[in-house]
Order: sequence, then structure tokens, then C-alpha cells
Amino acid sequence: MAPRRDPASRRAALRWGLQAEVVAAVFLSLKFYAVLARRYTAAGGEIDLVVRRGRTIAFVEVKARGDFGAAADAIGEEKRRRIMRAISRWCARNPWSESFVLRCDVVLVAPWRWPRHIVDALAMDD
Repeated sequence: MAPRRDPASRRAALRWGLQAEVVAAVFLSLKFYAVLARRYTAAGGEIDLVVRRGRTIAFVEVKARGDFGAAADAIGEEKRRRIMRAISRWCARNPWSESFVLRCDVVLVAPWRWPRHIVDALAMDD
């Protein structure tokens, strides 16, 4: 278990994460995705972004770290389960989405680098 961080570093990490979500939303909008929801919370999980392009809805996990490798490593199995629970709840509350292709993407954010969009990065539970 990682040691607890002091309140100031926790606030700084939260700000960095929120900034990364804004960067990811702008980046995806430049790729012609429309943002349907930000920071959707349900069932003990959170979806950072829900975006749509054409007949596809992507549930996007945004991870910001000092480099892309550390950002990718930050998505563990427990985080994936929480995301899937939130996706299940979002779909139940938005039945119109049944006719869309659904997938779970990841956007990795690192300082002074273009974000990296990984399409269909997390397997969706059936």
C-alpha cells in the first residue's frame, strides 16, 4: 500500500487530474468526438468521459502521470472493475445507447506531450 500523501500534494494531484480530463476532452473533440458526460459517477465507480462519434459511444478513462508508461500502469484490475460497474449503470440509465457500438478507451496524458488515445483499451464485460 502506498504511503498517504499530505493534503497539499493530494490537492495538486487532483488539480492535475482535472486538467488532464480537460486536455483529453479537447483532444477528443479535435478528433470529432462529442462529449456526452464528464466525471459520471455511479455504483462505486467513475467514468472520466463519455464521448460519441457517429454510431460509437466510448467510455474514456483518463490517466495523467509523468510519462505514458506510468499512466498506463496506473489502471489496475480494481479500477477496471469500478469503471465497468459505472458503465453498466450509465447504459441502464441511457437505454437509447443500446443501438450504438460501445467500447472503453483510455487517454494517457503526460507533461509536454500530445495525449495518447488508445481505442478499445479495456475489455468490456458482457
